[in-house]
Amino acid sequence: MNEYRTPKEFREICRNGLHTTHTSGVLPGYLQANLLILPSREAQDFVDLCYRNPVACPILAISKEDPTALDNEIFAKQGEVDIRTDFPKYNVYRGGHLISQKNNCNEEWNKNYIGFLIGCSYSFERALTIAGLCPKNITLGKNVAMFKTSKYLNPAGIFVNCCYVVSMRPYKPEDLQRVREITRKFKKTHGEPIDWGFDGAKRLGIHNILNPDYGDMIEILPTEIPVFWACGVTPQLAIETVGHLIEGPVVSHAPGCMLVCDAKDDFFCKNSSF
Repeated sequence: MNEYRTPKEFREICRNGLHTTHTSGVLPGYLQANLLILPSREAQDFVDLCYRNPVACPILAISKEDPTALDNEIFAKQGEVDIRTDFPKYNVYRGGHLISQKNNCNEEWNKNYIGFLIGCSYSFERALTIAGLCPKNITLGKNVAMFKTSKYLNPAGIFVNCCYVVSMRPYKPEDLQRVREITRKFKKTHGEPIDWGFDGAKRLGIHNILNPDYGDMIEILPTEIPVFWACGVTPQLAIETVGHLIEGPVVSHAPGCMLVCDAKDDFFCKNSSF
């Protein structure tokens, strides 16, 4: 998956339907992003949800009316990204139910929709790898394991009784402190773990660590423990929870199938003092 030379080239490959799977390990060193597209009348509630839950739902960029225009610097040029086509795969929800997976969402998008790019934990995997702590999903060539939890988000507007989704990467207990230190500075891409260990799984309401709700099963060796990060699939679970209140389709990325941005993975770390 590393034969792509630039994020722009990779996005064009996705746009042409030539890459339709997960992006773990694709173009290491570049920021990756999750997606949620929903009607503008629910957009302010979603913005409030994100601001009240910045670890699970860190907003990277917003696209209003024009799906090729995003409101910050994570892309080299305006017009070189299209959130309707440049993810490898999309989920389409209606009434809170997943109704289809597609390679683009041109049919669903209209000027009354707003798109949100949300931080992704793939963005700190290169830093872990450089430190000799390569995530197992990369070494195995798999999608990361993701789990629904019983940990509630702070509510906002229609988004009530919504819970976190977490991603899981196994590590040895003696490596946990270093893993926390490395990922802590990536605050716009979920930061350090929110829990760890098998007791942590119980606290999060995860009953079967070998049966993820999204992504691939990742084996945990007897010498390892599960380590959990907040995950950008959280907005999708929120849509499953309250989607019956939303008229019309809602679109997200398929879990693990991210948008590769032009900014480097540490773009949001450079000006952080804490």
